[in-house]
Amino acid sequence: MRIVDVCAFYSDRGGGVKTYVRHKMLAGPKEGHEIIILAPAAEAGVEIINDHARIEFVRARRFPLDGRYHYFHDEAALHARLDALRPDLVEASTPWASATMVANWRGSAPRSLIMHADPLGNYAYRWFRALAPRPVIDRGFDWFWRHLRRMDARFDHIVCASDDLAARLVAGGLRHVVTNHMGVQPGIFLPAHRDPDLRRRLLASCGLPEGAVLLLGAGRHAPEKRWPMIIDAATASGFARPIGLVIAGDGRARASVQRAAAGNPHVRLIAPVTDRAAFATLLASADALVHGSESETFCMIAAEARASGIPMFLPDSGAAADHLVPGAGYHYAAAEGASLVEQLDHFVADGPAKHLAVARAAAAGTRTMDTHFADLFALYAIHGRAMAA
Repeated sequence: MRIVDVCAFYSDRGGGVKTYVRHKMLAGPKEGHEIIILAPAAEAGVEIINDHARIEFVRARRFPLDGRYHYFHDEAALHARLDALRPDLVEASTPWASATMVANWRGSAPRSLIMHADPLGNYAYRWFRALAPRPVIDRGFDWFWRHLRRMDARFDHIVCASDDLAARLVAGGLRHVVTNHMGVQPGIFLPAHRDPDLRRRLLASCGLPEGAVLLLGAGRHAPEKRWPMIIDAATASGFARPIGLVIAGDGRARASVQRAAAGNPHVRLIAPVTDRAAFATLLASADALVHGSESETFCMIAAEARASGIPMFLPDSGAAADHLVPGAGYHYAAAEGASLVEQLDHFVADGPAKHLAVARAAAAGTRTMDTHFADLFALYAIHGRAMAA
């Protein structure tokens, strides 16, 4: 099967989508499929991954809100490329304009919309949660729900990586929703990568001794990640017992994150760690992951933390909530800093070692990307056989 992924959010400097796409180009050929990624970029070009996988970069306009990304703007050119490639199945990776372009293509191949983005969770619910309950917000954004239902009518599958997003889409009237949880890259994130010396050095960089608690955050500096809330919570809880917080990331909200951390010697902001082995060691060496976004579509960092065998503090809504191991960290009320402080206090009182032991024991059961893609390709094969019949 030739699968063409119209991947609007791929970038060499990207995060979770890049990780996902790169692994798909390894997993697909193992299952006998050819994987072609069409990605918007500053210049056209081709990157060959292997004999049955490549990225075709399509010249596109720069995305104004994030300089790492570009967006498809020429529907006719995209359709011409799809015509030339003659795919057996087409994927779109965002519910925005590129999904409409894929829906408008006149080819006969079946189509899947992979929900790598949750615009309602990222924007509408976050912006207005303090003003109105979610049903009221949904009514105010009915234009977007109508758009999603139109896409649902024109796509064969709407693939969601979390139960939370799938349930919301079904409740909103979509009929082709499929839940297929994503997973971590196998063999990279392991409890065995824990490095006590690295942990000591990180705590020392926060001005703290080895006996302090080391929290780790990782991800873009963006409003939905709620880093200022996390910094304030770690600072408040740190009055009871020394807590160091290391945040690895960067992004357009850098200034607000820096302001929140200013003057606190126990908070350390570091650049994104792009080397996967080094990041696996960093993650496994923390005492816990702390995450702030309730609008993830899967939450790769939480899955990687689970595979690394560390406890987690996760919001109680959105895809991140799915990853918590009972007894290894806590849920807190989404977007509520006071709730996060309360749970951090419980963690310190419990003793992090107890939570860490539970997390390490559960790590081996973390779902992998290989399983995700095997299930995805099986879905496509079943659909293909049904069409042939």
